[in-house]
Amino acid sequence: MATRKKIENVTAMDRVKLARDPKRPHMMDFVSRICSDFEELHGDRLVNDDRGLICGFATIDDAKGALKVLLIGHHKGATVEENMEANFGMANPDGYRKAMRLAKLAEKFHIPIVTFVDTPGAYPGDTAEARGQAEAIAKSLEFFSLLKTPIVVVVTGEGGSGGALAIAVGDRILMLENAVYSVISPEGCAGILWRDGAQAPAAAEALKITAADLKRLGAIDEIVKEPAGGAQKSHAAAAAAVKKAVVAALRELEGVPLDELVAKRYAKFRAMGNFY
Repeated sequence: MATRKKIENVTAMDRVKLARDPKRPHMMDFVSRICSDFEELHGDRLVNDDRGLICGFATIDDAKGALKVLLIGHHKGATVEENMEANFGMANPDGYRKAMRLAKLAEKFHIPIVTFVDTPGAYPGDTAEARGQAEAIAKSLEFFSLLKTPIVVVVTGEGGSGGALAIAVGDRILMLENAVYSVISPEGCAGILWRDGAQAPAAAEALKITAADLKRLGAIDEIVKEPAGGAQKSHAAAAAAVKKAVVAALRELEGVPLDELVAKRYAKFRAMGNFY
């Protein structure tokens, strides 16, 4: 009973801190534990290879047979050097265009897609803006909403604004228990509404950014439980839970006719925000 009470007393800002924990598993931590192989592919064929977004084909072994998938995910990096190279998981337009290029290849060969969302937001630098950051995100939203292959999304850490949503349009939206997903950070919201960053905890509560809140609002489909203390306490346990949820979602989707799949996906996102 005491354990249950403790879980319920975790605040939205506590979840934000857990989602940002540098020891929390990132995309490659999940890939190394979930997949038996992973072949990363590079470049958008226009500018360069953005390290803030990693893409590649992989195999997920399952009792019912191996699943071939395309993995797309934000890459924050595990070292300072990797953090800098990947802009701390903030993707450039080149990253989103790379994701679309490879997703089109997955559609051609009837391969489902799994995306891992973990970013503070899209990279806001002048170089990104000059190369069409807003256009790349908008195009990605349109592209994934119409893609004729199953898409499973997993929000593993921070789901920050359009930078997250660009690869989060899918048929099943999964979210780790201590992940957050929001149009703006609590600090940014507090700065706009109250001109006071110290109000971030109040903003976090008001934004309804936790997995439980988003499940109630219909913005996600399933909450993936984390090990006690958070995913950073056991990468292996967190990965096992994610694998189980992803495989179940993929198996559920594999028999759905593609036209029906796309129509339901489009309707799913169109219905978000309608609370009456």
